[in-house]
Amino acid sequence: MTTVSEPPLAIVEENIPNAARRRRGERTTRIRGVRAGFWVYVGLGVVAVSAIFPYYWSFLIGSGDQFTINDPNMSWIPGANFVTNALSVMNDPAVNFWLALWNSVFSSTLIAASVVVFSTLAGWAFAKLRFRGSKFLLAFVVATMAVPMQLGVVPLYILFADLGWTGTIGAIIIPALTSAFGVFWMTQYIGQTVPDELIEAARVDGASQIRTFWTVGVTAARPAAAMLFLFTFVGAWNQFFWPFIVLDRQSPTLPVALSLLQANYFVDYSIVLAGVLLATVPLILLFVFAGKQLVSGIMAGAVKG
Repeated sequence: MTTVSEPPLAIVEENIPNAARRRRGERTTRIRGVRAGFWVYVGLGVVAVSAIFPYYWSFLIGSGDQFTINDPNMSWIPGANFVTNALSVMNDPAVNFWLALWNSVFSSTLIAASVVVFSTLAGWAFAKLRFRGSKFLLAFVVATMAVPMQLGVVPLYILFADLGWTGTIGAIIIPALTSAFGVFWMTQYIGQTVPDELIEAARVDGASQIRTFWTVGVTAARPAAAMLFLFTFVGAWNQFFWPFIVLDRQSPTLPVALSLLQANYFVDYSIVLAGVLLATVPLILLFVFAGKQLVSGIMAGAVKG
């Protein structure tokens, strides 16, 4: 037995104005503020030029020779010596570039990861746990940010000298394992993002305190943790004062190693600025690869919150 399929019914859409009718009879309303104005682009252009110009200037001097920086008729077109100057920095035995690069990457990554872990734990405790003296303790932690770092250099150096840690990479990692700003940052974010009802629901389902923190707190704090990791990494990478004091010249970080390029009687600024650009390349790569995930994570957290 064969079945005869009926032809599909034609769907007729009515009262749908076409483009011509819309152009003739209807007026469209333009929403103000959707498209940026002329002065917004001008301001963004000024900010972009201000941010890019120091890098271009460093590249311009770093691609020249030792006389470029004092040349009154210097060309604004980069020269052809940047690779040569960069190789001079890498192969300089006094700089010890590759060891300094590894020390900077290792210490900055470990410091940033430690700050994120401890700050997230402390932020969860201050924001969502109730215990005696929590507000006073949080105020005390935040107040430590008002103490200048230079006040603790002498006692900290004496302590590490007694322990025999001077000249080691641990001397710059251990004092920076946590930060008051990270604790304050994660406390504010978790307090505003994680609702108490979600925590109560997790406890009703039988989740322990650690399980609740891992499934609820860590998941909600990922955008803020990513931003804190990025900023802490950059701060640890650019740290110069304390590593210059506590580390020796055989095992420096990259900023300390590059400062040795200016220790000679005659300073070749083309080589110095070539080294400065080499030191900023890892940070630029970090922002290029992590910036998109960072912004998307922040926007996702904002939408969910």
